[in-house]
Amino acid sequence: MDSLHSIMPKHEKGKHLSLEERVIIQTRLKDGFSLRAIAREIGCSPSTISYEVKRGTVLLYNGKQKRYKAKHGNEAYHLNRQRCGRKSDFLKKSDFIKYVNKHFFENNWSLDVCANRCLAVGEFSSDQIVCTRTLYNYV
Repeated sequence: MDSLHSIMPKHEKGKHLSLEERVIIQTRLKDGFSLRAIAREIGCSPSTISYEVKRGTVLLYNGKQKRYKAKHGNEAYHLNRQRCGRKSDFLKKSDFIKYVNKHFFENNWSLDVCANRCLAVGEFSSDQIVCTRTLYNYV
């Protein structure tokens, strides 16, 4: 299909594939198109199509046939997106946060004193606490 007559908007570089684009991949693979031809139609790299096909391939007929399914690829994409990104130390270090809450609100200590005092006394090690900048961001 010529891209001049396509009803889909052109895929922008750096953007993620949409479900509609995954459906196009599924139908073109079923029709026997090459990955390069599919990539040219969608407007992305052939390696993007290759990765998507790996992500969305399922076993059918008791594991005897492999087929790309757009729905499965989209579900795998969303599952991977939930796991990506920076993980927050703030939630993992809740014991230290409870310690800071107690001394900050009850004893009127500053956040710097809370962080440095627990290190000096030895109640928490340096990998069990968050930095004072993180504390100030959440107060």
